[in-house]
Amino acid sequence: MQLVRPAITHLPGVMAALRSGWSPNTTRPEAAQEELATIEADAADYLRWMDDPEGRGPPVTLADGRQVPRIPGLRRWLWADDSDAPATEIQRFIGVISLRWLPGNAPLPPHVLGHVGYAIVPWHAGRGHASAALGAILPLARQQGLHFIELTTDPDNLASQRVITRHGGVLVEHFDKGPTYGHKPGLRYRIDL
Repeated sequence: MQLVRPAITHLPGVMAALRSGWSPNTTRPEAAQEELATIEADAADYLRWMDDPEGRGPPVTLADGRQVPRIPGLRRWLWADDSDAPATEIQRFIGVISLRWLPGNAPLPPHVLGHVGYAIVPWHAGRGHASAALGAILPLARQQGLHFIELTTDPDNLASQRVITRHGGVLVEHFDKGPTYGHKPGLRYRIDL
């Protein structure tokens, strides 16, 4: 598995995954259809905002439907490399990992649950890809000047908790995700860089 910078050559696999019902946004399944519509309207514009270290991209829609300004971030796609290359593009696409931050290690806004988020397509789940992706994104976080990253997960998501702790994540708190996320409980982890 490798992390790739989103490019036009990868779009067929990503679009096939989105059409299958998979969503890169675990709090908003409808984001899959929104991303498809954006790609179909202007693929170049869609790809332009995958690397947005200044946070100049279009607003972000939250789980409660509100739109908020984008913060600096980047997205990488997880892609099957040649050593384990399946037959079709949809099989080569594994998932997505995103890194977001504020300059100077400023605290994230309350609606941003963590510096890193990831989502793996169901047909690649349970194979260690999320762990490999998290390990690969940590150097990019250091390059942005971050001294630590925070990640959140649901209390019942044991797989995600294992991914985080495998990379040195320490449980910081049990917390209420707030009104944006229906006051659901969450776990916040920290990985020192």
